[in-house]
Amino acid sequence: MRSLQLHSDGRLKHFLSTEGLPRAVLEEILNTADAFMETSGRAIKSVPLLRGRTIAMLFFEGSTRTRSTFELAAKRLSADVLTLDVGLSSTSKGETLLDTLRNLEAMHCDMFVVRHADSGAAQFFASHAREGVAVLNAGDGRHAHPTQAMLDVYTIRRHKGPDFGRLRVVIVGDVLHSRVARSQIHALNILHVGELRVVAPATLLPEAVQALGVTVFDDLDEALVDADVVIGLRLQKERMRGAFLPSEGEYFRRYGLTTERLALAKPDCIVMHPGPMNRGVEIASDLADGPRSVILEQVGNGIAVRMAVMALCLGRPRASL
Repeated sequence: MRSLQLHSDGRLKHFLSTEGLPRAVLEEILNTADAFMETSGRAIKSVPLLRGRTIAMLFFEGSTRTRSTFELAAKRLSADVLTLDVGLSSTSKGETLLDTLRNLEAMHCDMFVVRHADSGAAQFFASHAREGVAVLNAGDGRHAHPTQAMLDVYTIRRHKGPDFGRLRVVIVGDVLHSRVARSQIHALNILHVGELRVVAPATLLPEAVQALGVTVFDDLDEALVDADVVIGLRLQKERMRGAFLPSEGEYFRRYGLTTERLALAKPDCIVMHPGPMNRGVEIASDLADGPRSVILEQVGNGIAVRMAVMALCLGRPRASL
């Protein structure tokens, strides 16, 4: 995966997963996003970096935040954006992913942003794309969601500074089905986070989860003690087959984030969630809308982070911003 994602000189070629990438690449994404955050405050927010380039949005799964912020990111880079309506596309008539790719390449697209229900779909596109075409993974099955992880890491850095080594980060919820959690865990460990705690019922934890470099807790209250950052995860019921939970009410009682529970964390602890939220199941509304929540900020930061990844993958250096 690392060799597929990087050029021989170490520059980003595709962005398919945070797993295995060098720390320098993740830091370059974060630093480039800083430069694009400065443009968001201008009256004219677009920059001409990708003028004349064409970016195709291939969303085979539903999305609101991810698709919207990718489209905004591409347009703010002055790229032409082609959004494929999958429900009306030839894939719904039996066309293979490879044929879809080849037809879009014939239209001289420079980048594909791919979201798909099957793990490995983005890697498949990247493995078969012609030279010079970049592929970004906007979420594939239960495997990875790297730009979401990077916007989460970016949000943490803006609030807590660049030294991840002093932070205790807690991830709570449906880790088993969460591509976001996997990408977060890899990214935070690459950036040498001080301690990474994972909390979930045993039925919602992957096998050998400790091998990912986390400390596993069954008790949320215990895990929240002295936490700097708490990230709630959505219960991905669409990916569940069988009885993973006794009830949503019982889940909230044991694993739901509340203002009262957050008192166990540090006073300046921030609360995050990749969305969409199930209020009253994963997080209480007063906490989600309260002063310690940075959930909406995550969405806004996603535009700058996705602009950074697009610019870096298409080979434009930061110095030209």
